[in-house]
Amino acid sequence: MNVLKPQLRITIETLLKNGATQREIERRTGVDRKTIRKYQEKSNSPTLATGSELAEDQNVPPRPPDGAESKVPKKIPKHAASACEAHREWIETQVKLGRNAQAIYQDLVEQSAFTHKYNSVKRFVRGMKAREPERFDVLEFLPGEEAQVDYGQGALTAYKPGKYKRPYLFVMTLKYSGKSFRKVVWKTSQEIWARLHEEAFRAFGGCPEYIVLDNLKEGVIKPDIYEPVINTVYASMLAHYGAIAQPCRVRDPDRKGTVENAIQHTQGTALKGRKFEEIEKQNEWLAHWEEKWAAPRIHGRKKRQVMEMYLEEKPHLMPLPAEGFRYFVQEERTVDEAGLVQVKGSYYPALPAALFSKVKVRIYENEIVVLDKDGLVLRRHERAKFKGACLLKPEDRIFNPSRETGKLIERIEKIGPRAADLARGIFEHGGRADHGVIYGLANLTRDYAKENIESACSKVLSTGLVSYRAVKRILERGPKKNDQSKSELRQAGSEIRAIDDYQKFWEMNSQTNKEENDNGDVYH
Repeated sequence: MNVLKPQLRITIETLLKNGATQREIERRTGVDRKTIRKYQEKSNSPTLATGSELAEDQNVPPRPPDGAESKVPKKIPKHAASACEAHREWIETQVKLGRNAQAIYQDLVEQSAFTHKYNSVKRFVRGMKAREPERFDVLEFLPGEEAQVDYGQGALTAYKPGKYKRPYLFVMTLKYSGKSFRKVVWKTSQEIWARLHEEAFRAFGGCPEYIVLDNLKEGVIKPDIYEPVINTVYASMLAHYGAIAQPCRVRDPDRKGTVENAIQHTQGTALKGRKFEEIEKQNEWLAHWEEKWAAPRIHGRKKRQVMEMYLEEKPHLMPLPAEGFRYFVQEERTVDEAGLVQVKGSYYPALPAALFSKVKVRIYENEIVVLDKDGLVLRRHERAKFKGACLLKPEDRIFNPSRETGKLIERIEKIGPRAADLARGIFEHGGRADHGVIYGLANLTRDYAKENIESACSKVLSTGLVSYRAVKRILERGPKKNDQSKSELRQAGSEIRAIDDYQKFWEMNSQTNKEENDNGDVYH
């Protein structure tokens, strides 16, 4: 029993003699009710005064009769002395209906003329709401089937001289054996989260089939009970290793209780009370502790050594690919009017994507990949070395006569060799300024026959001139293509049948298709 100051003890004894309740005394003095109760029991028990000695001639007071013992209050159930005891049955019914203490109190006041305070009802209802212990399932998996992963907090580590804070503690635990990989990092991101997985796979010497994780943003973009949206970089990394992400339900940490326990074990045993001056020192200690203490330990539930179970599980892990995962940053871009997308200040073709449509762009270290909305690859480009670069190939450009000299001459070569010689001569003479002249020479085929154009070009070249106008004047004196295609209508010829053949054909079909109705009318 707590020993109180004399003045406080006298105050409590005085209030008890005056009939004050324990709650009232607690409110007025600030002394706990348990202490007040003990002083009350002490004052009710017949004992000798403190400091008195029992002399030989002193009469010992007689024991109280049996009836007196019955007057001493006995310990009774919590609700026995409650003012709500008379309404127990009705209150139990209301509690089963899910009603709270406030609603029950209001009905008691209105319907039963209840005169006591709300706290009396609240305490009475609280005692009725006994909770049944929650039952948990034991999840068992095959070797190499599942690993669980999560973040925790590491030990205090210096990030500046004299300044300490706790880094992120990454833990991946194999479900079958309980073997864990641990590493602390200062910051986290989608790429760091994925790289830590790769380090864990290499440490285990293989990859499990499923990765169970929490709904943290580094792994899950949109939590959903049926079809969660996994971060693109994380999903691509797991696909590279052949693993599948399986997020838990929101606020359901028991699904990954193995890694939760591993984090608590690490924090409470390996890191509790420790400080590190460098984050590398903490990682070295975690690796040493795993090898020296965590792996050789006997698993609490399976009663077997963790390392022994890990050696059984390791052959069942999926083999690692020869090359690591190539990391990227995925962004969304809009195709501009030239069919390009801008990435990091440079321009890349996105065709055959439609103009002004949305495309996805994956930015690798040395490559740019353009994908459509469904994730299909449209184009791959080598990453530009400097900003402002426009990496357009000839097939990505639309026809522009101001720079497509080669294409124009290819068109003119189809007219004839002399026409092509004239076009080359025009370009050599006038250069870029004469692109329009070459374009006009190529378009002469719209109005004139190729043989006439070739003949005119030959005549111009024979005079030593390199002139489009001279060719045009020669062609204007001759017939145009449309004029040459015109021909007079003829009534007879080798390609036209005789009129008698058409007459016979008509008469034969007319006789075959005759039909007569009931009135004698004939229809064809």
